Amino acid sequence: MAHVECPSVLRVEVVYCPRPGATDLVALTLPAGATAAHAVHASGLAQRHGLPMAPLRLGIWCRVCEPGTLLRDRDRVEIYRPLTVDPKEARRLRYTRHKERLSRA
Repeated sequence: MAHVECPSVLRVEVVYCPRPGATDLVALTLPAGATAAHAVHASGLAQRHGLPMAPLRLGIWCRVCEPGTLLRDRDRVEIYRPLTVDPKEARRLRYTRHKERLSRA
């Protein structure tokens, strides 16, 4: 049976979308044992976009994770924006606008 070695460095990406359609991505090389919080700090994205470090919601490949989650090679750490509108309310607003457009036609 072959022995699999853990890499001594990790290649990861940290990504943040400040608004719909815009993406800020930073590729990093971190030491083994780095966490999601280490990656965010090393990327400088939180500082660049004026995000507070404490309440940040993070994920790895679209799955929410804790800041202390250990990273693996080729992970993609995502910084999530807070919701500005409740999803149910957004659907109601879209429906109302759609209904108004139909009534004017």
